[in-house]
Amino acid sequence: MKRYREWLLAAVLCVMPAVAAAGAEHTTVADVSRTVPIAAAVAAPDARAAAGSAHTVTFVNRSGKKLWIGSTVNKGEPDGNSKNLKSLPVLKPGQSATVKIPENEAPHHWRGKFFARQGCSGKSGSTFHCAIGDCGHFAKHCATGEQPVSLAEFNFDQKDQKAPWYDVSYVNAFSLPVTIAPKGADKVTKNGSCSKQGCRKNLLRNCPKPDRVHNAAGKTVLCVNPSRDAQSAYSHAIKKHCPKAYAWSKQDTETGNETMKQCSRCKGFVVTFW
Repeated sequence: MKRYREWLLAAVLCVMPAVAAAGAEHTTVADVSRTVPIAAAVAAPDARAAAGSAHTVTFVNRSGKKLWIGSTVNKGEPDGNSKNLKSLPVLKPGQSATVKIPENEAPHHWRGKFFARQGCSGKSGSTFHCAIGDCGHFAKHCATGEQPVSLAEFNFDQKDQKAPWYDVSYVNAFSLPVTIAPKGADKVTKNGSCSKQGCRKNLLRNCPKPDRVHNAAGKTVLCVNPSRDAQSAYSHAIKKHCPKAYAWSKQDTETGNETMKQCSRCKGFVVTFW
């Protein structure tokens, strides 16, 4: 996927010299350089864009905890920055909610990630704060980049015939089990296109002891990757117990890896937090 991305970026820069110097803006922990392939910016929108169709993402809370959904988008992309979502759901245990992806609006793509914030309290817009996944003082959208958490990453691109692309990333940290399942797909294979990614297993119990973060009661609530760009005891543990999720940033270069998938003929996705 790394070679594919480099090829695509090269194509963009060849036809768009004005933006050749544009660099990717990295948040403190977000993995924006590897999320998904980028289609050439000069390609004309396909039939999906012309028809104004857009995918949806449904969030399901099976964690037994109240969750505040957060989201960030990739920055500094040569074909335009994706639009931030301004109204994200708050889910009690067992609840679900659906959002529409703004991919049919300029720049006709949405590249970003979703995650679950936990232990949130305070007044939205002023004192609101989350113990895990904090991303600013707002209950229904993010104002800053996310803290280390489990991520559901997507590339919805009206100009890319193979999109959407999707993956579960534990590259920065593991906070909750996450799965991504396409819905309405007409061609599903177990380990190929449109397959389910991630896993339901709680990996906190498999976290190397030096990487564990505890709450005030001494319970492990987070497992943080100490070296996201290199293999480690953390990445080995994640790969062993959840091979369909990213464990380190360059795992997609490993032979036989199962990290990223695409599903060009689906209506949307179900992201479940377990």
